[in-house]
Amino acid sequence: MKRHRFKSLLAFGLVMSVVACSDDYLKEVPVGSLSADNVFSSVTGFEGALVSLHEHSRDELAGDDLYRYFDMNTGTDIATGAQQFEDYETYLTQFTPASERTWDWVYSSLLRTSNFIIANAERADLAHIWANEEQKNAIIAEAKFFRAYGHNILATLYGGVPIISEVYSAPKTDFIRSSRQQVYEFVADDLEFASAWLPLTVSAANEGRIVKAAADHLLAEVYISLGRYDDAVQAASNVINSGLYRLMSERFGVNKDKPGDVFADLFAEGNLNRSSGNLESIYVWQYEERTPGGQGTRGGNQLVRGWLPFIQQLRDPSGSSGMVLADTVHRGVGAIRPSTYFLYDLWRDNWDNDIRNSQYNIRRTYYYNNPASSYFGQVANFYVPSDTMQVIYPGLIKVEGKPFFGDVGSGRTAKDFIVYRLAETYLLRAEAYLRKGDLDNAALDINTVRMRANAKPINASDVDIDYILDERARELIAEEPRRRTLMRMGMLVERVKKYNMKEKTRNSITEKHNLYPIPQKAIDANFSATLEQNPGYN
Repeated sequence: MKRHRFKSLLAFGLVMSVVACSDDYLKEVPVGSLSADNVFSSVTGFEGALVSLHEHSRDELAGDDLYRYFDMNTGTDIATGAQQFEDYETYLTQFTPASERTWDWVYSSLLRTSNFIIANAERADLAHIWANEEQKNAIIAEAKFFRAYGHNILATLYGGVPIISEVYSAPKTDFIRSSRQQVYEFVADDLEFASAWLPLTVSAANEGRIVKAAADHLLAEVYISLGRYDDAVQAASNVINSGLYRLMSERFGVNKDKPGDVFADLFAEGNLNRSSGNLESIYVWQYEERTPGGQGTRGGNQLVRGWLPFIQQLRDPSGSSGMVLADTVHRGVGAIRPSTYFLYDLWRDNWDNDIRNSQYNIRRTYYYNNPASSYFGQVANFYVPSDTMQVIYPGLIKVEGKPFFGDVGSGRTAKDFIVYRLAETYLLRAEAYLRKGDLDNAALDINTVRMRANAKPINASDVDIDYILDERARELIAEEPRRRTLMRMGMLVERVKKYNMKEKTRNSITEKHNLYPIPQKAIDANFSATLEQNPGYN
């Protein structure tokens, strides 16, 4: 992973293709290879296998398909896309990659690898390698976290799905969908085990490893999905009251002596991990330019490419190129364009006070930087209305970082990515309080987050699910997978129709889109049983 011994065993994928054979006379004993028997013969082997799970998880953003992550934000209330989800009816069907990319990623990597680790850790013939039960259960707990993480994604996007809890040594063509409720219950069971056995913290040398708070944070979300609101409050409180985490309220880290604010400090490169003093971070994906396995399949963190405008295409008023790529002008392609709702409506009552809207967090002004342009140094404006949809619009500074390998044209960075942080834990607890009818405590949690942002406090009477979604947008844009949040709440269609900028998007989304379709190729491959399609997808 990053700067430490937690390195990826790149060849571990080979292990996943090794299956047991029931005929002993065919069984080989590969003494010098990365076979399952050899890898899972020591604690070190299991540790290496766990790194593969971290790599698979991070591949949502750094994997072979960029739109696996981009799709979780475009075509929602907070963002529109240059191409994806412009028309729901054509982009999202059971035959298109949009329905397949997350299904394939979770089933073929996260679930397969986690089950492989769990099954081998529980083997009786390997009992001798463990120093004690705690050591073994900590390995299983980390694998179960990722198994839960994957199943939760599937249930949120697709509804009921097949639960995969074992390793198959032969083709299986008779999977049956469990209900969404059953999948969430399975996820909760895995996370409860993980919470009991994961460590409270890890050393700086193991930054990025899963800790108890990550399991409790996800448990809070899953309990809400199950309607277990008291349990959700308790799970979130286990993190908030642990004494290990706090919302950062004072300047810290690499930029603390430079102009800025504490919200910007949270996302400054070098500040994202706990070892840097960021006590808000709970689970962070690790990236590195020159560490084996540190880059991901596509090479690096892709946020810059997705979220920032295609600014190098901007023309000055004379029609000449007004922009060249530079350290402060990254190569975005405008794939995920924040909506008017996010860029303007959300800040209407706190425009000058809420630091999340400050110049250090949203770049609203650009300057022509091409020395060959007669407009060099002047404020850049748009002259073609369509430019604001992809070429120039306010950019999120939280996604910026040092260009990958020093190449400003790469559209990538090696900056780490915060998956879970304490501000979201507060908002999850606020949601649980709201759903159980405790508006006073819901408002207290929301105001805890708003206080750090210097935003005006709200009253209990202001709290509803739309307000929580508004606050999540202000706090978590480009961090939370917004589509999954809206689908978990059953509010995707309503919010897209109300806030998305594109008329075609608003008109094409229908109630069926509150769930993804099951990929047709999965249905066809499951020919020994019926894998039912979601309603509305013919």
